[in-house]
Amino acid sequence: MRERLWLYDTTLRDGQQTQGVQFSTAEKIRIAEALDRLGVDYIEGGWPGANPTDSAFFDVAPQTRARMTAFGMTKRAGRSAANDEVLAAVMNAGTGSVCLVGKTHDFHVTAALGIALEENVENIRASIAHIVAQGREALFDAEHFFDGWKANRAYALTCLQAAEAAGARWIVLCDTNGGTLPAEIGQIVAEVIAAGIPGDRLGIHTHNDTANAVAGSLAAVDAGARQIQGTLNGLGERCGNANLVTLIATLALKEPYASRFETGVSRAALQGLTLLSRQLDDILNRVPVKQAPFVGSSAFAHKAGLHASAIIKDPSTYEHIDPGLVGNERIIPMSNQAGQSNLRARLADAGIVVEKGDPALGRILTEVKAREDQGYTYDSAQASFELLARGELGQAPAFFDVERYKVTVERRRDAKGRVVTLSEAVVVVWIDGEKLLSVSESLDEMGTDRGPVNALSKALSKDLGRYQAVIDDMRLVDFKVRITQGGTEAVTRVIIDSEDGAGRRWSTVGVSANIVDASFEALLDAVRWKLMRDCAAVQAAE
Repeated sequence: MRERLWLYDTTLRDGQQTQGVQFSTAEKIRIAEALDRLGVDYIEGGWPGANPTDSAFFDVAPQTRARMTAFGMTKRAGRSAANDEVLAAVMNAGTGSVCLVGKTHDFHVTAALGIALEENVENIRASIAHIVAQGREALFDAEHFFDGWKANRAYALTCLQAAEAAGARWIVLCDTNGGTLPAEIGQIVAEVIAAGIPGDRLGIHTHNDTANAVAGSLAAVDAGARQIQGTLNGLGERCGNANLVTLIATLALKEPYASRFETGVSRAALQGLTLLSRQLDDILNRVPVKQAPFVGSSAFAHKAGLHASAIIKDPSTYEHIDPGLVGNERIIPMSNQAGQSNLRARLADAGIVVEKGDPALGRILTEVKAREDQGYTYDSAQASFELLARGELGQAPAFFDVERYKVTVERRRDAKGRVVTLSEAVVVVWIDGEKLLSVSESLDEMGTDRGPVNALSKALSKDLGRYQAVIDDMRLVDFKVRITQGGTEAVTRVIIDSEDGAGRRWSTVGVSANIVDASFEALLDAVRWKLMRDCAAVQAAE
């Protein structure tokens, strides 16, 4: 029998303290539902009463298997728990679990709160007892605990004991400043357990200020803590919180944790981890971190020829897990450093089988290296590489031909005298002998111009005849520009990341002296790759 670890997600509360992050109520509902499908045990929905969004969320929070949790602070000095309106707002959220934060570092009690140490202990005790008396599950977040333990062990322990005696189900040790290293965390958690606080009532809450939040959380588990708090993609103030995505994958797939512990995340749910991580970035309108452990698009990318050769023989030579276990995939990039081992591996990954020694391999390599000399890069544009390779092999369907395109940008004053711009694009394509003309402006829902590339993208994907249904769920998620040569003969390279409704993401590249033309080339590749990959769906629709 494996021991149970309890996963506590605080993306909606602590994650919302990330600079530049402000979830809407609807976004919080989407995230909560996704977390519940993943299998976390607790979802901290926010601090009711602290801001309108959090209060509104608890009014409409979805029904979840996970325990929805309201967050707040212990009662203030000078009043009873029953008469503290801040605590009352937290209780009025109606959640079955309530987590209260209280200070356990003597310095913060006297300097920040300005109260006696004994009064702070009583605030903790009375607040937790009040929650338990109302029939709720109580959690106590011991703020600044590790610094407090190192400064005044006796007092920090007294705070924990007060919460335990009052009936707290979980006592969560918080490395609030993020400066405690993993070895210290493990040692201190062990000392707390030795002092009489059971490990199956202890949780860990770390911050990533030394890039050790995940390691610190694992050290606490090693020492006996059985609840882990974190956020999706490591959101959180300053450098973020422990990345729950990384922790979940580590606990499920890496020893000794995989054999010793179990969580509420099933193997089937684990395969949705990459998609969930990218969905959060999508909600935040952020570009996913390519080097993110387990779920990053580069987490299983193998560029060196020697590595690719070994990967073909046995993926475990350079991969610590099968990427499919977390819903990710292997990538064999193409670049001017590539040899035939890389090429054959990349082709095989795309479903293209070419025998060793086939003359086509040499042609493809020659073309890749010639194009990279012109400014292209296939290291980070896998979809464009696949199109190039299939073209050399005679396996690239035409789908449509572009006759011409035109982009105009107008800068003028509107009716209120404000300077505004308006971009418009016209794209003419031929499909099965039929000429299709599409015109599109680059305006968002607020009537703001989004630029000429956006106008081109909208026009290109506006009407592709019988292929339209295949590309309807496509969207541009990232746009990168690089000048590869300086001076009057500057060459512009554009890399576009696209995504579809299934969460599939691909990158394409375009190169030209004209930034708009380079962008259009990358857009064309993006659409053609999508059509090529989904041609079975196209044929079915026919």
